[in-house]
Amino acid sequence: MNRFRKIYDKVIQHPIRSSATVLVLVSIVVIGLSLPLYWTQFDEMYLNVLAEAHGMIFDILVIGMLLYWLREQGDKKQRISQYIDEIDDFRLWESEEAAFRNVGNIKRLNRHGITKIDLVGTYLRKTNLSKVNLTQANLNTANVSNSVLIEANLQEARLNQTNFENANLNQANLSKTYASGANFKDSFLIKANFEGAFLIKTDFSNAYLMEANLRNCALAETNFDDANLYKADFRGSEGLSLEQLQKAKSLYLAQFDPEIYAILEKEVPDLIG
Repeated sequence: MNRFRKIYDKVIQHPIRSSATVLVLVSIVVIGLSLPLYWTQFDEMYLNVLAEAHGMIFDILVIGMLLYWLREQGDKKQRISQYIDEIDDFRLWESEEAAFRNVGNIKRLNRHGITKIDLVGTYLRKTNLSKVNLTQANLNTANVSNSVLIEANLQEARLNQTNFENANLNQANLSKTYASGANFKDSFLIKANFEGAFLIKTDFSNAYLMEANLRNCALAETNFDDANLYKADFRGSEGLSLEQLQKAKSLYLAQFDPEIYAILEKEVPDLIG
């Protein structure tokens, strides 16, 4: 009895042994019951076996593929949830390790097609985020200073009070962003696209905005002190004033609505000439 118990325990503890044991037992029963038919009705049994074999192939093709797809989708959702949880774990942790782990999780989420990521208060300082897609992401109060975001897609993202000081956002897409109170001091924004963005009280002091697209933006109380606005396009923007623009480093070849340009031409001709 004890010997049988030990064999039983060994079998049930290993899935392969369990499956093999069940297969052997079922085969013995089925073949034993069917053995008389093999001698008397072999042709009919043979046809039935072939029919069942074709049915098995169909089951493997359809049901097997469906199960595989469902498993892959489940694994994908589990991985996405894991990456999001890790971002939450490192939120507000200001360290180099936290910054690089956050970037890694952002890029992994991008590979799964996820761009609308909650990054409120995350630490991303001195990281490489070039060409990442953060469309509709929430980066309010995040620290992205001294980072590289060349050609990054931040369209419709929330950037309120986000710190981009001394960051490189050349050719980045920031159209329709909400960046009130954001800090772009000393940042590089050459050919950046801000079209339709809310930039109220945003700090662009000493920033490089050459050929930047600032059309149809809300620019009330925006700080352009010592900013280089060479060839920047301000047409259709609201909230611009002489006080803001006269402190810029350069307005050479910048484009404005006629009424704004007339004021600048009269008051600060050296900046636009």
